[in-house]
Amino acid sequence: MMNSKGKIAIITGATSGIGLAVAKRLGKDGFTVILNGVQDSLGAEKVKELSAEGIDAEYFGFDVTDEEAVRSNIKVIGEKYGKIDVLINNAGGLGGRSRFEEMTTDFYRSVMALNLDSVFFTSRAAIPFLKKGNNATIINYTSIAGWNAGGPGAGIYGTSKAGVHALTRALAKDLSEYGIRVNAVSPGTIDTAFHSQIKSTKPEVFASWKNNILLGRLGEPEDVASVVSFLSSDDAVFITAETIQVGGGQGLGI
Repeated sequence: MMNSKGKIAIITGATSGIGLAVAKRLGKDGFTVILNGVQDSLGAEKVKELSAEGIDAEYFGFDVTDEEAVRSNIKVIGEKYGKIDVLINNAGGLGGRSRFEEMTTDFYRSVMALNLDSVFFTSRAAIPFLKKGNNATIINYTSIAGWNAGGPGAGIYGTSKAGVHALTRALAKDLSEYGIRVNAVSPGTIDTAFHSQIKSTKPEVFASWKNNILLGRLGEPEDVASVVSFLSSDDAVFITAETIQVGGGQGLGI
């Protein structure tokens, strides 16, 4: 694995779950990690935790759906460090559930903003600084829902993640002339707070999900973090425009 000392990685939505696991892994890899979130006290707490583990970490609080907040904060980060080496668009979410017949326009737009607009805003803002990076790369998050269109009431979430898949390939085409790679990871069911409601209200349903996964278990945040680590490294220098499924063979279970 590469020596990542002096390299800068921005991880959006990094104060918990997969994003925090990614920040820890890249920090251990030698990156200076910039955590983004919207809960400033939690962000400060996580930076303190990472620093105690010898990781060089910093927190920037801004909403990834706010175009101007994204632009100004990414500019501050890029100018402070003189470059950005890795941008990880981890922020996203289900946003709730709604069938299309009852779906409000506001709900539709909020889910698309959280999952798709955010990737566009952060990537666009980071490009000038990624051009100055070393083996610079963008890593997006699509989802198994981007392939199967999501479960009940999650159709617009699946639609937004399918958009991320296409945007990943489009960015890879657009940025190849600068040597900037763009890939995505597509997590299956990962045991995080994302599923906390069904885990607490219908534990038997939550437990049954592993039956549809070939490897017989739900994923852990670290399973995704290890793939992100690889895609951020020189070992992946000839990989771009790809989406890697991280789901233990989900959908092919017996």
